[in-house]
Amino acid sequence: MENVTKRRIELFTAGCTVCEPVLEMVKAMACSSCEVVIYNVAQPCDTKECLEKVKAYGIKALPAIAVDGKLLPCCQNKGLSVDELKKAGIGQAA
Repeated sequence: MENVTKRRIELFTAGCTVCEPVLEMVKAMACSSCEVVIYNVAQPCDTKECLEKVKAYGIKALPAIAVDGKLLPCCQNKGLSVDELKKAGIGQAA
């Protein structure tokens, strides 16, 4: 008998209208070798596992996807920063 390892896909969502199409896309693409785990950080579980994973992966924006314990490159961003906001003129008189 063959030892089949499942690909673990972790999808982090806020349960919002922006995240929903990504959730549906991942579900539609998943195959029998995929284990899809959905973490809704807007409604964290009692164990707070999803929040711990968000911190461990360094997630700064949602939706985000990790496959086999690695955050996908498309989901790796620095998030908002004070410098970027200042560069955009926020906090400065017009």
